[in-house]
Amino acid sequence: MDEIAATSSAVLTNTIGLHARPSVKLTKLAKTFMADIEVASAAEGPWVDAKSIVKVMAVKATKGATLHFRARGPDAAEALAALRELVALGFSEEGVTETRARGSEDG
Repeated sequence: MDEIAATSSAVLTNTIGLHARPSVKLTKLAKTFMADIEVASAAEGPWVDAKSIVKVMAVKATKGATLHFRARGPDAAEALAALRELVALGFSEEGVTETRARGSEDG
């Protein structure tokens, strides 16, 4: 990813950390955006494609770890806000789905 338009981070608060189910939710949400999105468990990387379940699962972040996100594209800021919210909610989809639906109505 050449030019980074937006960056963000969020602390993992769910009990098990970034295991299979949260990885699927993160990847599924990332795929709803046009932006190129990457995630890392350290600010310096290594960075992986947030739309690849295999790569996201390889991050293996545990509870209390900080996930770092960076994105480039037309909806980069919206993507990072949604991903940050997903992590903050402990990977519960309800709040994120409602926010995503409201954002769709605005545009």
